[in-house]
Amino acid sequence: MTSPTLAAEPTAPDYVAAVTWAGQHDAAVLLEGGKKALVAGGADALSASVIQSAVFDFETEKWSDPLPLGTARQLHALTLLPGGKVLITGGVGAAGGPALATAELFDPTTNKWTSVATPMKTARWGHSAVLVGGKVLVAGGSTLRPDGKAVALRSAELFDPAGTGTWATAGEMTDARTGHAAVVLGKKVLMCGGSVPVGTAEDPALAFCELYDSEAAAGAPSWTPAATMRHPRSGHTATALSGTSVLVTGGKAPGVTEDGAFDPFARGTAEVFELTGPAGTWKDAKPLPGGRAFHRAVAVGAGAVVVLGGADDLANEAGYRSALRYEAGEWKPLPGLAEGRWGFAAVASGSTVLVAGGIARTGQASAAQKTELTKTAEKFGSGS
Repeated sequence: MTSPTLAAEPTAPDYVAAVTWAGQHDAAVLLEGGKKALVAGGADALSASVIQSAVFDFETEKWSDPLPLGTARQLHALTLLPGGKVLITGGVGAAGGPALATAELFDPTTNKWTSVATPMKTARWGHSAVLVGGKVLVAGGSTLRPDGKAVALRSAELFDPAGTGTWATAGEMTDARTGHAAVVLGKKVLMCGGSVPVGTAEDPALAFCELYDSEAAAGAPSWTPAATMRHPRSGHTATALSGTSVLVTGGKAPGVTEDGAFDPFARGTAEVFELTGPAGTWKDAKPLPGGRAFHRAVAVGAGAVVVLGGADDLANEAGYRSALRYEAGEWKPLPGLAEGRWGFAAVASGSTVLVAGGIARTGQASAAQKTELTKTAEKFGSGS
């Protein structure tokens, strides 16, 4: 299979609004077998939750008119269902506000959202939501305690799109986590990294991982500890290379290192998980040419991943323009984004990559000394 190369001249019309997506599972999903892509919700430059969504058509290279959600939300999760509909779950209705337990379904045949009659058992934001075994597994995330402080969750639940639209408990994870990545590997799901709020300015990142087994035998635990990553990570990416392996890249600055020094830069390390044995194994991959966090990574073919954008920090920062392709253990630089960004939407249809929105600059990196979002979108064609 010929590996894709991103074209130097990306073209796509602007998204319907300047929006950023800060979660792991909130930004974009493919529709109609990859012919279209849906983006929904997010936050504006004032951190207010957004009610718009829109569909991008890869053939006409146009966005639909804005399609309003029933509820404005950010830090939610989007999941493509077997019949072609999309489930949006949880999030927050306003920055710093309580978590949402509501869910909605998007029907691409009507371009409309309808509410799921039964809310989730637990309101949450920053959670994962993936389709495994024909059901949507929603796990972890954050909610508010009675004192208004955020707390990470261990709970998980299942939505059956072929059933009555209700929720069933899915046991508890081995560790509470939020902002983690979840990757489907056949009938199992790998949960890796994330963080746990502890009431400090910086929430500690996690190296702990675990596996969910959608076909666990009766009486056996659905959740079991997996091998631990070599580095704690949040603000990272995790992308399936195959049905048994996952590439993890980057993450937020580690802060104080094991030797007592302070590292202010995002992680440049990468590692690969192999689903071998009951817990799997991790091995170091060749490091990125430079560290990055809050970036996106999309699979563009068997064993190939494109890593885009990102930043070192959320303050006084300009988004990265650089793009890389990982394949067969090697990194190859690609023509960069026309506009650097982080916290954006990204999705790949075959070897074509679409990015939209995100944060371009903050603080002293901005001429206006404030957070600047972008509404630009970029579509990259493939080459050989």
